Amino acid sequence: DGAGLCILCSRPAQHTNSPPRLCAGMTALQFLLLAQGASALHVLRLPTAHLRSAAAAMGEIHRVPAPAPVSDSASLAGDMTGVTYYEDKLCVEEEECELPEEGEFTVAILGDLHLDPRKMEDYETGRGHFLPIIEDAQRRGVATALVSLGDLGESKSVDPENTQELFAGTTACHELAAGYLSSFGCPYEVIGGNHDLEGIDEFSTDEANLEAFCRIHHKPTMQFCRQIADRTLLVGLGSTVFRTAKYTSHEVTVDDEQLAWFERLVSEHPSEEGWKVFVFTHAPPIGSGLRVLQENHVVNGCCWLNHSGGEKADPRTTRKFIELVRRHRCIKGWFSGHFHLSHDYEDSITFPTVPREEGPYPNRGSCVFVQAGVMRGGCSRDGRRQSRLLRGNKAGFEILTVNHANGGSVRLDATITYKDSGHEVGVYAHDHDEVDRDSETFVKVYSPSAGDGCYVGDDDSLSVDPTEGECVGEETVAWWRMSCGRVLGVYDGRLIEYDASTLAPLGLVVGADELDGRRVVVVGSGADECVTLPKKSSFDFDMQGAECASAEGEGEEQAVLLVDDESATVTVVQPNEDGSYWRKIVRNKMHRMREQRRVKAAAKWFKDKYGDDKDPEVLSSWGPYTSTVGQVYRKNDLALPAISTRALDSSIPK
Repeated sequence: DGAGLCILCSRPAQHTNSPPRLCAGMTALQFLLLAQGASALHVLRLPTAHLRSAAAAMGEIHRVPAPAPVSDSASLAGDMTGVTYYEDKLCVEEEECELPEEGEFTVAILGDLHLDPRKMEDYETGRGHFLPIIEDAQRRGVATALVSLGDLGESKSVDPENTQELFAGTTACHELAAGYLSSFGCPYEVIGGNHDLEGIDEFSTDEANLEAFCRIHHKPTMQFCRQIADRTLLVGLGSTVFRTAKYTSHEVTVDDEQLAWFERLVSEHPSEEGWKVFVFTHAPPIGSGLRVLQENHVVNGCCWLNHSGGEKADPRTTRKFIELVRRHRCIKGWFSGHFHLSHDYEDSITFPTVPREEGPYPNRGSCVFVQAGVMRGGCSRDGRRQSRLLRGNKAGFEILTVNHANGGSVRLDATITYKDSGHEVGVYAHDHDEVDRDSETFVKVYSPSAGDGCYVGDDDSLSVDPTEGECVGEETVAWWRMSCGRVLGVYDGRLIEYDASTLAPLGLVVGADELDGRRVVVVGSGADECVTLPKKSSFDFDMQGAECASAEGEGEEQAVLLVDDESATVTVVQPNEDGSYWRKIVRNKMHRMREQRRVKAAAKWFKDKYGDDKDPEVLSSWGPYTSTVGQVYRKNDLALPAISTRALDSSIPK
């Protein structure tokens, strides 16, 4: 009837030793007051919205759940029991319910929304799936919150008949998003993705766009910190650079001020004092081990946080995030979106560091990295519509999936139990055998790992023959470490550079169109200028500190060659001036748009002067770049290059 209950209570003269019980029909707020020693409850009628606010406020004080045992019957489908999780867990008897455990909390996590006001059906359905989950927690006095991982609006016109203005990043976009995120019945937090400052027609600067973003979402800063439970923090970092990006505008750039703030925060909340930090960013940090799209985000240089070095193009900031994770074991979980991939892949969740004797040693500190999918079908890269749910308490936490394509069913994906302040045990809740790896929507990826059988080369030799005398093909998989410590590899017909510390993909070196029909050979080039790693076994990687600058000893320089036996040509793959190999060939969107306008102006001038019966050939001349194209591969066919890594003639004219 739109009304709820307000309770006025009095304290008893003596406390009873009997445990409090939550009776049927009693609200969580009544129960909490009774649990704190109230002897009498006087009931008044109040609007339900006010009651929910009060219950949520009490949830900030009384907070989280012990991880439930993993069910042997868990599957990719999920079921509806997760919607009434707390009712089922606490209300074992029909008439009475137990008090939630101390520190209980629930967080709903939304991946890339890309709201389009013309297509709101999936969003309304998704909200309908979350509302009973949130209400179930609030009725039992459990703290709740909602976190949006950014990319709030569609990066295209939503009124194409009247305007070409992109919707993403505009005032209208953020107002729509704020209204939507406010409708879940719990406090929300949001951080900026790579599209959230894309209101380029409305705002002339990133600063103006950022001010509107923060004002509309009632944020004092892009970053946020919310205490959800005792010594438990939700922390968010957002992208603040678009128009002034040195390379691609779609790099998720966390500025230096935020990064310094984050480092101070984790330093001041050590795990030894019981602090637990859950981090939320649009893109994941390098070293997370999550599944990525090589033909999109990797080759375009916008895969990881600060992928190209952030606002100052300093590669040290790319690795800063994983270094903080390794150093501060209070960081327990890190949630990200960006890739529009589902939760059905095993590497949509990666666990913390494992003992060396149990397998390859990816140093991820105490952190579980988690990929969040998308709610709207038109945004999904593999056809699935999923969001994340985080439930935790003082004993550990659970990661779950809300399946919007299956009526909002809830699936337990992983259970993490704290062993002590710096160690955890993570268990996947289900196998991933039900994923159809032969499906057209299945996204196949590969990243090197120590001992995976694809490492080639001899540590005592400068020569490497990764393809073993054969031409590169789609099935060729090999990786090797250069004498300077850089890591290169061949996968899916492309030559890729990988980060030396984490073995995560950095970017494209040579495209498939240029590698086709060629062999890759590495030879010594005779100069003693490049430092090398200390000699070790090929598989003895500590996965940190492997960068050139920190390596000890010296070794000879090497040359990477592409050999075409038929035409008897050899192409030298020259490294960049900073020693890296991957090509930063996608540029700032603002520069490209200005260039495209100049090209259109030239074509218009020609037609105005000579008539419409002839289409001019408009060419451009500029510095190191050769195209106004905004991504390496064509949008409608990721097999066809839009920007080529084709070699140029480097011979000296006679």
